[in-house]
Amino acid sequence: MEHPVLTAIAREGFVPLGWFAPVASDAVPAVGDDRSTRQVILIGNAGPAMFARFRRERDAARDTLDAWTKAVIDPLAERLEARALYPFDKPPHAFLTWARRAGAGFTSPLGMNIHPVYGLWHAFRAALLLPVMFDLPPPTAAASPCETCAEKPCLSACPVSAFDGTGYDVDACAGHLATVAGRDCMASGCLARHACPVGNAWRYAPDQGGFHMAAFLAARRPG
Repeated sequence: MEHPVLTAIAREGFVPLGWFAPVASDAVPAVGDDRSTRQVILIGNAGPAMFARFRRERDAARDTLDAWTKAVIDPLAERLEARALYPFDKPPHAFLTWARRAGAGFTSPLGMNIHPVYGLWHAFRAALLLPVMFDLPPPTAAASPCETCAEKPCLSACPVSAFDGTGYDVDACAGHLATVAGRDCMASGCLARHACPVGNAWRYAPDQGGFHMAAFLAARRPG
């Protein structure tokens, strides 16, 4: 859908993943002291555009993806007269709950959010809280694509069986990545994620997949 706000988001390399009009039970903060939140737009990455811009602009010696995201999104929010919230804020916000409200995903057998269009190849990077209600279409009612996936190849693709459909063995995953046998996962991204047939057109390129795997492994190291 063409809309000036959505176009402004896309121009920065981000994707509008979904939106909704919050109610009290959504626990969405106000835009400001005298401005309530009338609409929430969840934005993030899907496909290569955001990562391509990040790779061009980052200073590898100091810029984390979170810091770079905030440096790009804060000015965008100011231009839109909005307030930006981030998944890395403390205390954390209910992004996955908001995703359900926005028609922006379901819980997959891997525990990751699966988007009806982008599959597992997306991530929420921010929520824009707007003091006005823009004329955007309501979320499309859709069932989780996992409900009609009989074989569920995502659950059998992990070399160390870190996923069983009910939980995620983080230690087994991280331990595998730190070995020679884990090179394939480290080089291009999680093999279980790659096994999902949904949203194949939006798969991360190997350098993007490898970046996220390296970041995950680094976060697991003590100190």
